[in-house]
Amino acid sequence: MPIKQYKPTSPGRRGASGHSFAEITRKKPEKSLLAPLHKRAGRNNQGRITVRHRGGGAKRRLRIIDFKRDKFGVPGRVATIEYDPNRSGRIALIHYADGEKRYILWPAGVQVGDTVTAGPEAEIKPGNALPLKSIPSGTMVHNLELHKGKGAQLVRGAGAAAQLLAREEDYALVRLPSGEVRRIFAECMATIGQVGNAEHSQVKLGRAGRSRLMGRRPTVRGSVMNPRDHPHGGGEGRAPIGMPGPKTPWGKPTLGYRTRRRKDTNKYIVRRRYEV
Repeated sequence: MPIKQYKPTSPGRRGASGHSFAEITRKKPEKSLLAPLHKRAGRNNQGRITVRHRGGGAKRRLRIIDFKRDKFGVPGRVATIEYDPNRSGRIALIHYADGEKRYILWPAGVQVGDTVTAGPEAEIKPGNALPLKSIPSGTMVHNLELHKGKGAQLVRGAGAAAQLLAREEDYALVRLPSGEVRRIFAECMATIGQVGNAEHSQVKLGRAGRSRLMGRRPTVRGSVMNPRDHPHGGGEGRAPIGMPGPKTPWGKPTLGYRTRRRKDTNKYIVRRRYEV
């Protein structure tokens, strides 16, 4: 889908671009698959900010997405391709033969009227979901489960795709978009193909207001703060960091400092996404 370039009618428009939405076939979502989405503005259940720079933004409603793809053996027809404000990719409304409707992530190349199915016996084509053990090596997949039956947790963003490299015993080796090679239980489900809207990363917002509509608040540099507010703050005029390595606002090392704590899952990582 091409990126729409705006005419430079203002300084904000000059550097801005947007989606053409040429693939969208329906503007209003399916009412039965909507749910309220409450804003949390980066706060946890105690009301404390745990994720900074979040808040405001346009009102949204949650689209209930089928990440499990557990409707085995029932063919479904792609009825519409729709916009979802909660994710970078598009979603497709599926009308199943038994009358049920579900949203799935829209795979690139799938058109309205195409048929998608799920299960071990499904055909190897974009939009179909199968267990990893039933997918040939070298196939590009997305919407990938980490635990059988839990639903997809990996490779869900616009343009994302992972590659199934091989199988060893009860596990499959998958190269993730980050470059990490990981063992995943072969019974886990994955969807064939690449997530659509691959040009999402090429869009330039152009002005701060578009970022605020997405719920992103301003980020202030630590170097312009006072010393009590940030380790980088203080000094006469513009000052360097003045310490061994950059720090977070709470004094922890950053920019390359590893924070991974899950030692129990190291055995599933064959090759890390960064050099050791």
